[in-house]
Amino acid sequence: IWHHADNLIAPARARILRIIAMPFRRLIMLLTFAFAGLGGLATPAAALDPAQGEVLLTVTGAITETNDGDSAAFDLEMLQGLPAVSFETTTIWTEGVQTFEGVALSDLLEAVGAEGETLSAVAFNDYAVDIPASDAVTDGPIIAYLRNGAPMSLRNNGPLWIVYPYDANPDYQ
Repeated sequence: IWHHADNLIAPARARILRIIAMPFRRLIMLLTFAFAGLGGLATPAAALDPAQGEVLLTVTGAITETNDGDSAAFDLEMLQGLPAVSFETTTIWTEGVQTFEGVALSDLLEAVGAEGETLSAVAFNDYAVDIPASDAVTDGPIIAYLRNGAPMSLRNNGPLWIVYPYDANPDYQ
């Protein structure tokens, strides 16, 4: 789910670092960063191994770490190998408090060596939204792969979902 402030963020057609993601359907997430005035790219701690399973997330654009041509492809095992973050929150798309677990957006961007001002997420069904890179902070949004302790099916907004900790930060409400 891609939400910021009180509105869904409108998609942009600018230069982008793409993650192929599917929020409401299968999240083959294409994340794209729009870069302005890059001074240098971040250097991640380790190179990326190739994805062995079904690719759920693809990151393209100005990144320093790749494993599939000019992109970084992640299967579920690779995402679960990054530091896990979880939080409880309500959303406008679910009933009651939900627990989400996944990788912090900031950790994912560090893993691929990306910098920029705007992240464009594009779902398999072509739903697209821009996210300010400044949102990728500690205690910020995550790319969730578990909801209430269980994997998310395609029918239930899975398998990945970008979720903000709405209840913990008034800036996200």
